[in-house]
Amino acid sequence: LREIQAGHIDSAMINAGMFSKHLYTRYYPDPDLLIRTSGEMRISNFLLWQLSYTEMWVTPKLWPDFTRKDLLAAVEDFGRRQRRYGAVDLG
Repeated sequence: LREIQAGHIDSAMINAGMFSKHLYTRYYPDPDLLIRTSGEMRISNFLLWQLSYTEMWVTPKLWPDFTRKDLLAAVEDFGRRQRRYGAVDLG
């Protein structure tokens, strides 16, 4: 926003790619899997831009109780999923 306000960037040039390049996470790939503990069905605005095509796995366990076995269960479940990257099955 500062660069737009200073006149260094024309607001007409802003697109998803430019927006992504200005995030702190620009050097990292978007996550494939988000593991959410505590049973909450929300992301709490965590990596909001980067999670658009991320698969979510929710467990009722609290973080201190999360074990290696739980991690393996999440990864195995993720491996069985058919990723659609935002597509909707109308079938």
